[in-house]
Amino acid sequence: MNSKLKYKYLIALSMLLCMFQGKAQLTLTLEQTITLAADSSLDAFRYKNMYLAGYWEYRTYKAGRLPSLTLNLTPVQYTRYFTQRYDSDEDIDIYRKQQRYYAGGGLAIEQNFDLLGGTFYLDTDLDYMRYFGDQTYNQFSSVPIRIGYQQNLLGYNAFKWERKIEPLKYEKVKKQFLYNVEEMSEQATTYFFSLAMAQMEYDLAKDNVATTDTLYRTGQERHKIASISQADLLTLKLDAVNARNTLKNKEIALKRAMFNLASYLNFDKNTDIHLRLPSRPRNMEISVDKALELARSNNPTFLELRQQVLEAQQNVDKTKKEAMFNAQLNASFGFNQVADNLQNAYKNLQQQEIVTLSISIPLVDWGVRKGKYNVAKNNLLVTETSAKQQELTVEEDVIMTVGDFNIQQALIGSAEEAVDLAEMAYSETKQRFMIGKADINSLTLSLNRQQEAQRNYISALQNYWLSYYKIRKLTLFDFETGFSLSNKFDYKNGL
Repeated sequence: MNSKLKYKYLIALSMLLCMFQGKAQLTLTLEQTITLAADSSLDAFRYKNMYLAGYWEYRTYKAGRLPSLTLNLTPVQYTRYFTQRYDSDEDIDIYRKQQRYYAGGGLAIEQNFDLLGGTFYLDTDLDYMRYFGDQTYNQFSSVPIRIGYQQNLLGYNAFKWERKIEPLKYEKVKKQFLYNVEEMSEQATTYFFSLAMAQMEYDLAKDNVATTDTLYRTGQERHKIASISQADLLTLKLDAVNARNTLKNKEIALKRAMFNLASYLNFDKNTDIHLRLPSRPRNMEISVDKALELARSNNPTFLELRQQVLEAQQNVDKTKKEAMFNAQLNASFGFNQVADNLQNAYKNLQQQEIVTLSISIPLVDWGVRKGKYNVAKNNLLVTETSAKQQELTVEEDVIMTVGDFNIQQALIGSAEEAVDLAEMAYSETKQRFMIGKADINSLTLSLNRQQEAQRNYISALQNYWLSYYKIRKLTLFDFETGFSLSNKFDYKNGL
């Protein structure tokens, strides 16, 4: 069982057990949070269906490259009308009533020929007509087999452009899906550390309430022996009141952050989530040059830009060839026969050859075709320029993100050391205050430094992991394992 399913089953079991006790409770690591986001969030559902839409579009394109078999039927067609006929005896035109029943059908196999943009076809037909009136008679018309080919001789070849664009579009769809998964990792990381910060702030506020109450009681005792002034005692009482107010505000912020994470993971909104912060990550130096090379190969933005340029080139080719004259060829060879019964319709077959060459030459269109061609050329230039600008923007984003990531690794070590030093300094200052060797200002300053050091540590962790998942998103490469995410793509039909 892979880790994704393992997390899913363990968390589902934990929620079921906790629901018997009332409110569901969960303890999550960052890795579990990201796995659940990729599996259960509404974003995951949306991205999976976006991928499937692109997948089936590509499947449709591939199916269009295969031979197609079509059955065409007209089971019943009855007509009753007056038609104009020439009466040779009277030497005049007269109207005669005519009644006819018709039925027909045929099979056709077609195969597109991408290189030239034409279509080969193989078909067979059988038609039946019965005439009613003064003379009633039957006719069967058969085409046992006919082979043909048709195409535009000088026109636009859509098949050639589809061969260039459609595989690129599907590759972009796959990499866009992986890109979106990494974007979910970023979003889950943001919600995770927002809750972690809110929990830390709430815990600090609770500790602060207990500490300020203790210090206020100690201050009352010391005030009795005139060890501290009335102003200092009032300051201690004010700190205790402010600490309780801060605790209420931090409790509201904690509930909001917990609600946001539960909503993103598609959990029950009342789920009580507790977090385990990730340990200090191992040092991992990422080369800017390698990250840029991977981004150019894997980032879906580059594929999207290539697609846009190809589509603009396609439009130029289409408008250019439509501005000229067009010649279409349709040639077929086969056999056919007509008889008054079905059996004879397949005897003594007559050879059938049909060759059609049609030419369309625009004479006067007041510059419409030329205008469309010039618009297409200008749009191509705009698309190419815009693509270069967007490529530079992505490359700049990669360079800055890699630089931030490499810096964040050093900042985490400094933040850990600052937490240890701030806790020792606050403990020492608190003890000195208790024995009257430190004033209240020194104690307050020490407490503020301790809390700020803890906030900075969580912020450093958050920035590190956000930078890491952003690099993965931009390059679609797992630098920790050294494998490309594109090579591990195995999404099949949404399963």
